[in-house]
Parts: sequence; structure tokens; C-alpha cells
Amino acid sequence: MSKLLPILHVLSKLVLLYSLLFAVPCAVSWLYDDGTARHFALSALAGGAAGSLLWLLTRRFERELKPRDGFILVVLLWITFALMSAIPMLLYVPGLSFTDGFFEAISGLTTTGSTVLSGLDRLPPAINFWRHFINWVGGMGIIVLAVAILPLLGIGGMQLYKAEIPGPMKDSKLAPRIAQTAANLWYVYAALTLLCMLCLWLAGMTPFDGLCHALAAMSLSGVSTHDAGIAYFDSPAIELVLSCFMVLGALNFATHFLCWRNRSLKFYLLDVEARHILALLAGSILLLSGWLWWLDIYSFHAALRHVSFNLISIATDAGFASVDYAQWPIVVPLWMLFLSCVTASSGSVGGGIKMIRTLILTRQGYREMNSLLHPRAVLPLMIGTRVIPDSVAFSVLGFIFVYFISVVLLTFTMIASGLDFISSFSVIVSCINNAGPALGQLGPASNYAGLSDFQTWVCSFAMLLGRLEIFTILILFTPTFWRK
Repeated sequence: MSKLLPILHVLSKLVLLYSLLFAVPCAVSWLYDDGTARHFALSALAGGAAGSLLWLLTRRFERELKPRDGFILVVLLWITFALMSAIPMLLYVPGLSFTDGFFEAISGLTTTGSTVLSGLDRLPPAINFWRHFINWVGGMGIIVLAVAILPLLGIGGMQLYKAEIPGPMKDSKLAPRIAQTAANLWYVYAALTLLCMLCLWLAGMTPFDGLCHALAAMSLSGVSTHDAGIAYFDSPAIELVLSCFMVLGALNFATHFLCWRNRSLKFYLLDVEARHILALLAGSILLLSGWLWWLDIYSFHAALRHVSFNLISIATDAGFASVDYAQWPIVVPLWMLFLSCVTASSGSVGGGIKMIRTLILTRQGYREMNSLLHPRAVLPLMIGTRVIPDSVAFSVLGFIFVYFISVVLLTFTMIASGLDFISSFSVIVSCINNAGPALGQLGPASNYAGLSDFQTWVCSFAMLLGRLEIFTILILFTPTFWRK
């Protein structure tokens, strides 16, 4: 327990900071006079009181974070912030259980975007805004935001940053100081969100819908203010705008920053992940559009429109839907679900395995085949012009193995709970990739309200597992982690 007290002290400060975010939906409630300001004020007071009490109890244990402390703090942060985020919805929505309230909040913070709520069109603007706002905050990562602020509190943020962003490229920096790196990423994130809002407004959305959907598009959460989702607007222009910004959200934000700082688009061409992502999306869109046109389901123009938007949405782990694509031939939605595993870039707000790991795994497989033909040859593992160390390749192999084992075990858990195979498999893949809609009983035309409490908690765990890239959570269950 003594090991946790310094971590809880840091947590208390971050809880106090997070409580301040409730001022934003309070302002929205005041602007629209929707009567929900008191719910957010009570939530802020509860968080502030809890954070203050925890700070008082742990202040004498303050110290610099150690490497393993970051893993514990990250997990505690996401769970604590989800509990705080659920309070306004629990206070407002009649009959909303604690399980469903937590699910709604963790779905938002992990940018999964799945929901158990219906009647979204009738929700007060502030509640609807809060659902989108927590997605946006979780998109770039609460931890990255915390890293930018932690130095002001006298707390180093490097261990948090490394725990929050595991992966082969996590040590790349845009600035000498980690706080400046986090701040630069947030500047780009906020600027793109504002640009997306303006484009959606020009495309025909109201300012409020434009703001909410811009928050959802840049966080790749796919949350909507309407039960019908993007189908409510039935607008090719809106779908085009959202598609463009979903692709931007799936690319590395470090690349966005470098392009902006140097006033040049050449960095997109130099980014090996970006090239493969765009090629994979373009090839898949053309192939599947042609397939639906060949089957006479749509004209080619209509097929291109619907496949482009929905495939980009699922592949980038956003989760918007303009049609019920679960009614298409099963190979199409399954391919879209597969793309959700591999399409997003490292350093993006997307989930899944990430494109860089996919490329490393592919090149490693090719290198192994060449080694069989030329046993004495020295064959470096190359990604673009960069040589990938064998240690990184082994870590990627380990991650992908654990990723698929997690999918298998959680799928069997859902099947054992009474859900059919297609629904079980697709919902676990969707949750662990933070993609949103699944197939079967949980397709884009429905929501997650039909799940039992046990199934809802399994999905909540899968969303958190995927958002923190598996190892951050699983390492806490190893005996080695807790040894001195």
C-alpha cells in the first residue's frame, strides 16, 4: 500500500484538474438554458472534494514518479476519470444504471463511441456536448494533456507519456521537453478540430452539430447527436468533410505538426505509414465499391459514396455510419472490421495494432523467408530508410500475439455469456480497436443497450485494454511488476 500513496498523490492533483473541465458543459448549459448546469456543477464539486481529500491524505508522500509508477497511474486515471465523467449522465438520464453509465463514459474516454443511450435527438445540448467532449479529451489522451501540465505541478511527465503511448515509435520527440511535445500535439489537434467544425458548418450542419461532430471526427469516436447518426443529414458534402478529417485523425499527429511548422506537405510523402494507409484505403474502396456495383446493390456512384464513407469510418476506428452496412454481403463489413485492426497510424488517435506494427510484422515475415533461401545473408529489417532493431521486431511480435490471444479469450467469454458468435467476435474486435459499431445484434443500426451487465463490463474492459494498448494493463497482473 505504501507504494501506491505517492501515485495517489499525483492522482489527486489530476482529479482536481479534471474537475475544472466540467465548467465547459456548464457554459454550454447556460448558453442553451437546458437546465443541466446543476448536474455538471455537482459533478465538479464531487470531483473537487474527492481530489482535495485525497491530496490532504497523501501530500507527505509526494515524490518523483518511477518507471513502474506510470503504468499504475495511467490505469487509475482512466478508471477514475470515467467514473467522474459518468456522474452527469447518471444524474440526468432516468433509470440509467451504474454499469451503463460507466460504459458510456469509458466508451467516450477511449474514443470507442459505442452507446447504450437512445433518444439522442431529445437530449439536452449540454449532455450531448459532454458525450462528444469527453471523446475529444480522450482522443489525444488525457495523459498527454496531463504531461503538458504536470511540470507546473512539480511532477515529471516522461513516465506517464511512455506508459500512455507504448509502441515502437514512442520515443520520437517534436521538442526537447516532453511537455512541449505534448503541447504541440494539442495545438495541432485543436486547430484541426476547429477547421473541421467550420467545414461542417459550410457543408450544411448547424453550428452545434458541426462542433459536436468535429469533436467526434478528430477523436475518431463516431459519436453523433442523432439516433440516425450521419444518415440523419443524408449529405454527400458532410460525408466528404468527415471522411477527410477522419483520415487526418488516423495519421500521425507528429507528421501534421511537422507539415505545419515547415509549411510543406512533403512530410506526408516521407511518412511510410501515411503512404500505406492511403494506399490501403484507396484500394479497398475501389475494390468493394466495384463488388457492390457488380452485385447490382448500388449504382457505381452510390456504391463509391457509401463504401468510401463507411469504410473510412470503420477502418480509421471512428465508427460513424451513414447506412446499415451490416446488410451488405458479409465479406464487405468483415473486411472493414479487419481494416480497423491495422489502418491507424502510430501517434494518431486511432486504435488497433497500428500500421507501423503491421509493416514490421510483414517485413519480418518476408525476411524470415529470405533467410531460408540465404541462411548466411545479413538482412536488416527496413521500414522506409530506417533500420528496425531486432528488439523492436520481437516486441511487435509479442504485442500482436497478445492482441490476438486477448481477442480470442474475450470472444469466448462473450459466447459463454450467451451472445452469438458473429456478435461476440465483432464486438470484441470493435471494442479492443475502439471502433464502435459491431455486427450481428450490435450492428450500426442498433446500439449496445441489449447487452447484459456482465457483457457490458467485458466490453468496457476490452475498450480500456485496447486504448492503453494491452501491455499497460496486463503488466499489472504479473508478479514481477510488484517485486522490489
